[in-house]
Amino acid sequence: MAYPLMQKATAVWLVENTTLTFQQIADFCGLHELEVNGIADGEVAQGIKGFDPIANRQLTAEEIQKGERDPKYRLKLYRNPAAEGEEKRKGPRYTPLSKRQDRPAAIAWLVKFHPELSDGQIAKLVGTTKPTIQSIRDRSHWNIANVSPVDPVALGLCKQGELDAAVAKAVRRSSSDGVMSDAERMRLVSTEQSLAMEVEPRLPSSISGLENFKLGRKDDRVSPQSAKADAESLFNLAPAAEDDDEDE
Repeated sequence: MAYPLMQKATAVWLVENTTLTFQQIADFCGLHELEVNGIADGEVAQGIKGFDPIANRQLTAEEIQKGERDPKYRLKLYRNPAAEGEEKRKGPRYTPLSKRQDRPAAIAWLVKFHPELSDGQIAKLVGTTKPTIQSIRDRSHWNIANVSPVDPVALGLCKQGELDAAVAKAVRRSSSDGVMSDAERMRLVSTEQSLAMEVEPRLPSSISGLENFKLGRKDDRVSPQSAKADAESLFNLAPAAEDDDEDE
């Protein structure tokens, strides 16, 4: 739930200028009812000047009147200034200075594990430029020797929901051009689903002929003579004549 700016100052104004109940003010401002009671008694928020939510277009006078008429009514925030501009943002996001050094590692991870993402999508996810992404792709980045792929979500450069949405959009775009490969389908599976999947039994590739071995049939059993011959050929046993020479 979104709360107004300057929550305590807004609560001070509502306590001083309205007949709303403490619970109504607490719910609207994100405070505890006892905290609002303390504001009314002068024990909490001393020295804080009231912040008019009507003048700042966070509440309307009609909304306050509805609450005053019905004590069970919950006030609704008219406008949330803190959330403005989030949905309208275009281009790369702003990256704090403390995290800018992690961007090459995040780009390397996205290029390696999500090759279906375009450079524009990667630029928006981690807040970088297309020349930087290209330098990571062709390994011409000045610090490429020290760049190791790291999940951008773990680095705090983007949210998991944003990454999933970008991958799904890229896969839809690629599937419209042709048939998805098995690798692309596997990337669509979430972590929880992949952990719940049953492991497919596979035979070791180094054991040739084992996949054709049949159990439960007498005709397929190996005779002792052939087994002995195979063992001799495997270990390259010396001829018996050499043993006789040594005995003499």
